[in-house]
Amino acid sequence: MPPTLASLVHHTALKLTVLAGEDRLETPVRWAHVSELADPVPYMDGGELLLITAMQLRAEDPEEMGRYVRRLVGAGVVGLGFAIGVKYDEVPPALVAAAKEEGLPLLAVPRRTPFIAISKAVSAAIAADQYRAVTAGFEAQRELTRAAIGAEGPAALLARLASHLDGWAALYDASGSVVAAAPDWAARRAARLTADVERLRARPAPASVVVGGDGAESAAEAAVSDRVELQTLGTGRRTRGVLAVGTGAPLGTAERYAVHSAVALLTLTTERSRALQEAEQRLGAAVLRMLLAGEPDHARAVAGRLYGSLLDAPFRMLVAEAAPGSSGSAGSAASGAKGATAGTASSAGGTAAPTAAGDDAPAEHPADTGSTPTAAGPAAADPLATLGDAMESAAARSGEAVLVVPDGGRLIVLAPDGGAAVAACAEHAGAIENRRGTATRPRERLAATAPGDDLVVGLSAPAGPIAAATAYRQAEQALSVARRRGRVLVEHEHVAAGSVLPLLADDAVRAFADGMLRALHEHDATGRGDLVASLRAWLSRHGQWDAAAADLGVHRHTLRYRMRRVEEILGRSLDDPDVRMELWLALKATSPATAP
Repeated sequence: MPPTLASLVHHTALKLTVLAGEDRLETPVRWAHVSELADPVPYMDGGELLLITAMQLRAEDPEEMGRYVRRLVGAGVVGLGFAIGVKYDEVPPALVAAAKEEGLPLLAVPRRTPFIAISKAVSAAIAADQYRAVTAGFEAQRELTRAAIGAEGPAALLARLASHLDGWAALYDASGSVVAAAPDWAARRAARLTADVERLRARPAPASVVVGGDGAESAAEAAVSDRVELQTLGTGRRTRGVLAVGTGAPLGTAERYAVHSAVALLTLTTERSRALQEAEQRLGAAVLRMLLAGEPDHARAVAGRLYGSLLDAPFRMLVAEAAPGSSGSAGSAASGAKGATAGTASSAGGTAAPTAAGDDAPAEHPADTGSTPTAAGPAAADPLATLGDAMESAAARSGEAVLVVPDGGRLIVLAPDGGAAVAACAEHAGAIENRRGTATRPRERLAATAPGDDLVVGLSAPAGPIAAATAYRQAEQALSVARRRGRVLVEHEHVAAGSVLPLLADDAVRAFADGMLRALHEHDATGRGDLVASLRAWLSRHGQWDAAAADLGVHRHTLRYRMRRVEEILGRSLDDPDVRMELWLALKATSPATAP
């Protein structure tokens, strides 16, 4: 405990006497300061015991003493020590009355007690308190370290930290989900702070915020009744986790040491060494390369215990990339996403993973898109890394293996079919779709995309190691469809269930269609007939003259004449099925339903 006025009064060598403010003697004293100025307030910092002899004061004047004491109280002075036997043999009644009126503790200092003795007593008490805090902090650090390296890991560390703080503690992973809390009831409390954690994770690391209590930065008082500090974990600019500690009062020096130690230890357990990250990335890329090259047995041998379980059951192949105009980048994906297994946390690193497929891989192997790497920023602006974090965190919580390999401007993922990682991907994509709104055209959907949401994902059908190359081809096909439709996620199984018409919403297809039909539109613009509408009606009726003429409200001979004019203008025969197909697709590509 820091020194208080009561501890100074009880100090036998000082012989201090209390004349006013007896009920405020437990107030901590930050320092003892001597000043004979009539107005020492500009030089006060708050929390001082002010020592005076009243050489420059008219201490017997009630009005002057009233103003003097009020200024001291307003400046945060916690006590006033008056030296007896220097200018006044007794403390003037006017000063005593003013101190009692304002509730300011007033101490009489006998002549034989020099002010320096009081200053030394305060200084010694502060030093002793700081020593106790540092000692307690080092002891807490030893306890937390023993807990961190034990079998229970972060859970045991949180339990020790909560006990030391006389509060609670919780750990959030890179996706913002609660992964551990102590005591057990704190998990419910921590879950209410998800929105605050998300806002903190969006900031460049390291960052911290106070929720609830004095100095709160958010309106979370309705959610929590205590003071909660949130601290990001990680050594880079991207947050790898968040530590929350809840206490009934602001942290003291010893408690602050303990929290800082916990942040350092949790960062060490979350951020594995760069060499290990690079080795795991190389291993994951090698496993993927062997699978795509049609060597499942070699891939299984290399995967070992790290990825072996992933190859023992059907998996899904996922290919993701940032949409055109994305604020994410290949470099940021490579720095954040990587191979992960159950029980390991996501790691940060600035080293790009090796290309997943080698020269001897099939032609459809992953290729570098040529994206220019940029420095990793907040996770919200890095769609590939955010997706990788979400899938790895879900896999870790469920105890399943997942292989995540950054490849140029793409992210390639192998995840168990029906597992938590695939579900997390679908949930992440659904959340982005909801934020994009109800726009139906691909361009409108892309325009409505917020930074960090510019993501497209293709997901293969369930496959095994022997069919990995086929699964990758399926994922790429689904990715292409997702890009053309302006969707976030498309599964290969759903591609055939859709329509080919949305695929026509492409600038190149539109340009081809406009060129093919331009002459007919120019003819119709002169008012000499409606060849485009007639062609559309005739093709939609599969060349049935009577039915098409009835749709147009003209005689069938008129329709026959118009179709001959179409052949003359285009220089192509409508008897050719390829010509009819191209004209029909051109008409569909330029219709409002499919135009971009």
